[in-house]
Amino acid sequence: MVKYLVFDFDGTIADSTEGILQTTRATFARMGLPVPDDASVRQGIGLPLKGALRTAGMPEDRLDEAADIYHEVFYEIAPKHIVLFPGTKEALEKLASRGYRMAIATSRSEHSLVMLLGEHGIAKYFEVLGSVGCVENPKPAPDIVLWVLGRLGATPEQALVIGDTVYDIQMGKAARCSTCAVTYGNHGPEQLRSAEPDYIIDDLRELPRLLKEY
Repeated sequence: MVKYLVFDFDGTIADSTEGILQTTRATFARMGLPVPDDASVRQGIGLPLKGALRTAGMPEDRLDEAADIYHEVFYEIAPKHIVLFPGTKEALEKLASRGYRMAIATSRSEHSLVMLLGEHGIAKYFEVLGSVGCVENPKPAPDIVLWVLGRLGATPEQALVIGDTVYDIQMGKAARCSTCAVTYGNHGPEQLRSAEPDYIIDDLRELPRLLKEY
């Protein structure tokens, strides 16, 4: 029986795509490099920053420089473009009222995650925040989920991992958890199905009903 819910953040809880796109464009531009197309940037969302920049076309020998610049410009550009998806608060409130214990497993830094959860008034719903700095091996490795479950005192069989990318689904499956893909984020339905999630939903407000029928 599922008692614990482990959410990805970007593309699952919050629509951060425009903020990430603009920050990535600014990083490439500042470095004098051709600005990548949106599709390339989207494919890297969900990976740790250097992996995302690599996917967007950043040369390997400039990844360290790019990561530093990205962090510099992120707080100037991104926050004003990051919003919660419709129904997010409603869904989280309903899940909390039913006694589900919730956590985050993200490739985002802890500092930015805490800032964004606070700005949007949803920090109270999450007991544990698993960020990229918590473990050695990032998504799609299972380490962040296992780290979160350890702090919740949960077993994989008791947990559902929810995310919008194949990396989230691969992470959850590698941790031996059930998985639920959301189709409104950065990877489309067909790409998500290729990762074989246990469930697919189109709106986070579907999750309370899904769990009731689980």
